[in-house]
Amino acid sequence: MRDLILALDQGTSGTTTLIMDRELRLLAKVNREFPQHFPKPGWVEHDLNEIWASVEETIGLALKAAQIDPRRIAALGITNQRETIGVWDRTTGQPVHRAIVWQCRRTASFCGDLKDEGYEALFREKTGLLLDPYFSGTKLKWLLDEVPSLRAKADAGEVAAGTIDSFLVWRLTGGAVHITDVTNASRTLLFNIHTGAYDEDLMSALRIPDSLLPQVRSSSEIYGYTKGVVGLPDGIPVAGIAGDQQAALFGQACFQPGDVKCTYGTGAFIVMHTGQKPVHSKHHMLTTIACQLGAQAPLEYALEGSIFCAGSAVQWLRDGLGIIRSSAEVEALANQVESSGEVVFVPALTGLGAPHWRPNARGIIAGITRGTGRAELARATLEGIALQCYDVIEALTSDATEFGLRSSCSQTIRVDGGAAANHLLMQLQADLCGRTVVRPDLIETTAAGAAFLAGIAVGLFESKESVAKVWRMEREFEPDTDRESVARLLAKWRRAVATA
Repeated sequence: MRDLILALDQGTSGTTTLIMDRELRLLAKVNREFPQHFPKPGWVEHDLNEIWASVEETIGLALKAAQIDPRRIAALGITNQRETIGVWDRTTGQPVHRAIVWQCRRTASFCGDLKDEGYEALFREKTGLLLDPYFSGTKLKWLLDEVPSLRAKADAGEVAAGTIDSFLVWRLTGGAVHITDVTNASRTLLFNIHTGAYDEDLMSALRIPDSLLPQVRSSSEIYGYTKGVVGLPDGIPVAGIAGDQQAALFGQACFQPGDVKCTYGTGAFIVMHTGQKPVHSKHHMLTTIACQLGAQAPLEYALEGSIFCAGSAVQWLRDGLGIIRSSAEVEALANQVESSGEVVFVPALTGLGAPHWRPNARGIIAGITRGTGRAELARATLEGIALQCYDVIEALTSDATEFGLRSSCSQTIRVDGGAAANHLLMQLQADLCGRTVVRPDLIETTAAGAAFLAGIAVGLFESKESVAKVWRMEREFEPDTDRESVARLLAKWRRAVATA
């Protein structure tokens, strides 16, 4: 009997494989980190072969941990770091260069040139995005321009390009399928979110040949079947794909206009569902595709605020400063003090994302005194994460009000991701926003979203309504501080952000 789902969550710092049943009971979960490469300041790269090795390793270990017959797997779903893009040889499947990661800022000057040439309005209208090095299109142009002979190979059809979902599907199907889904395509700067297709004007502006790009498919359908994957039998349907934040929105059962979730990972990402009509933000949020449930289904849209540095700020405390031995220790250290004092940390370690969009901003720690210690810095780091999220949630709330959406973000925020397990961070978020923070019993909602999408495609779930019945709350965090204290903290934060 095929009754289980294997979900691949390929993230920025590691890969997680999860095996679940149709009640979302977790049978196995295995994570492996893989190397991050920083060839120059502000540059971030991943080796696609190292990513694939982490995928095969975690699949094998998850199957062993679950102690199941892999023939019970009914479908495989994928969720992935979105804007990271790579290029590989169509014959050998080998990467021709390291993938350029979403955090990488190497194309900032080129984005500035495009703005100076008057392209910003064109990209904003057609893609819902900003001309920022965050997105895939300018990264792909850099690869074509800077890797020797790559553009000629692209023109000859000898190489394939894609975001990480495309690369994984290629490898999972033995090179038989080169596709992406609409959510990932909507993050490339090459895809028109109104027509649901690549746009010739955008591709021309970035000099991207269409022969290089994957076919765009819906978020929930059978794309192909496994072939030659270590540990897996051939013939398992690869049946659901969504970029990590859209997958988390789906996994949180945020299906109604105004529903909001916040995912705390390497970065932090707040997404609000807006229904079947794209809404263009007046407050510097991104318009993006939330999902498409089958090839004939309508596109569903969302507004998103992307924060570049959240969990990675805690990793910096661990790896850069050495004041904690593991990321999990930050909560206990921060709880040693009742306040960060005058210390404010703006974690703009890779620039500032929404709603500021300042790629050249850098991190700043303000208000240090002789009495400042490890605990104050740890608490200021958690506050810095929550304050960035506050800025985005306030912007989304303003958009929701102006566009007449039912704004549940005025009352609740559904949270997930690894750092959502941090009680202090969740309480800080509730206090800052003056809203109830709701945490599900399975905080791996990104993987859950991929599992739901794959399960719908193969009939394990009938509809979004059946998915909503599976979602379960674990804990609520109610606001528990006076607004005067919040106002003082916000004032310090705004002064610090202005100087970052």
